[in-house]
Amino acid sequence: MTKTQEYRRGVGIMLLNANREVWVGRRIDRTDEAWQMPQGGIDPGEEPWETALRELEEETGIPPHLVERISDAPERLRYDLPEELRAKLWGGKWKGQEQDWFLCRFLGRESDVDIATKHPEFDAWKWVEASELPDMIVPFKRDLYRQLLAHFRDELGLP
Repeated sequence: MTKTQEYRRGVGIMLLNANREVWVGRRIDRTDEAWQMPQGGIDPGEEPWETALRELEEETGIPPHLVERISDAPERLRYDLPEELRAKLWGGKWKGQEQDWFLCRFLGRESDVDIATKHPEFDAWKWVEASELPDMIVPFKRDLYRQLLAHFRDELGLP
């Protein structure tokens, strides 16, 4: 297995509202306050952007026509799972994820968000300031979130 094959291929979406706030959902499968942006794995034969739109709709109920693609992260970003989670997630096959990330604008209304999906992943959602993201995410994904803030700094209006 090559180094790249050790990582599950995935995608993520940083979804902005009109105020440049970022959509986050609270994970349904955790007891702590674990918030994250929509993300997921690429299915065989899928392209990253296609996957991002599918995952966003599966997790938030937001259909693709309410999403405008603004920018793509210039490189794939990785995170490693803590050892204690590796055996539990994805059948122990991967040590982490390598993801394509997309910055997008939400074109809909609050009522277009519906986290009560077929297979819910979140039990709550909200819009937050981009600078708050690293403190809201599980510790093993914080560096990835900081990289995203750096990549999308201009679009987010960050110093």
